[in-house]
Amino acid sequence: MKFNTIKNIGRSDFVNMGPIQLRQPIPTKQIDNIDPFILLHHYGPYTIDKKNNPFDLGPHPHRGFEPITFLIQGEQLHRDSLGNESVVKAGDVQWTTAGRGIIHAEGPTKQFVEKGGTLEGIQLWLNLPAKKKMIQPNYQHVKSEDFNSIVSKDGKVVIKIVAGNLDNKNGSIATQTSVNTFLMDFKKDGEYYLPIDNTHQVMLYLLNGNIDVNKDANLSLNNNQLIEFNQDGEGVHLKAQENSKLLFLSGQPLKEKVKSYGPYVMNTQTEIMEAMRDYQMGKMGFLPS
Repeated sequence: MKFNTIKNIGRSDFVNMGPIQLRQPIPTKQIDNIDPFILLHHYGPYTIDKKNNPFDLGPHPHRGFEPITFLIQGEQLHRDSLGNESVVKAGDVQWTTAGRGIIHAEGPTKQFVEKGGTLEGIQLWLNLPAKKKMIQPNYQHVKSEDFNSIVSKDGKVVIKIVAGNLDNKNGSIATQTSVNTFLMDFKKDGEYYLPIDNTHQVMLYLLNGNIDVNKDANLSLNNNQLIEFNQDGEGVHLKAQENSKLLFLSGQPLKEKVKSYGPYVMNTQTEIMEAMRDYQMGKMGFLPS
């Protein structure tokens, strides 16, 4: 078998988003995006209580892409202009197709703030192709226990299939584009070979731990690092030097112009201006604070 070679190893420096400090593996000065993935934020772990709750995002709009949340620890309340309201718990995934426009709000539930705890998650922005940027918005919330999983023969690797397909098992999320999204938990010395569709752009983000890549003793992925692979192999081999958690993403590149501003991801500046106007005119719906 031929392993996919490494294109980039990226850092995950802290950035400020209002009162929140979080890690941003993409975009960076080195890696603008990994088409079709536009942005990746790793927030937390934060200690949340009644005196400290910076992660409470009031109503805000989106258009032209899919904002996706993987909740690692804690509990969040999601509300949106489609009328959805759901409590997202650790291990759950919420997959919002913003399409022509949606307004949503998210933050720790009141009960979680009252009792206190740790909040951690990933927010991913997945681009939509031009022909789907103005589709009807949609919201999917899948609970942790409802995902298909694969367990390695030695029991040391558990892979949650969020979207796409692995080893003839399908993800629970219905997608608009060709993507694979897996959450991977490794115990120390666990190893796994992941086959890769070489028409996809591929990346790995390590939330925590230490992973050797492609049986190369000189190539290891450490806490909060990202690897972007070339489209030149059949898969990647991973072995954990300690307990580790990874997010695997692959997707068919759209190869389209991207114009983004704030909460909008479109193809032209004119479309960005139209999105701003439509939001101001109430065309993306309404959500009370």
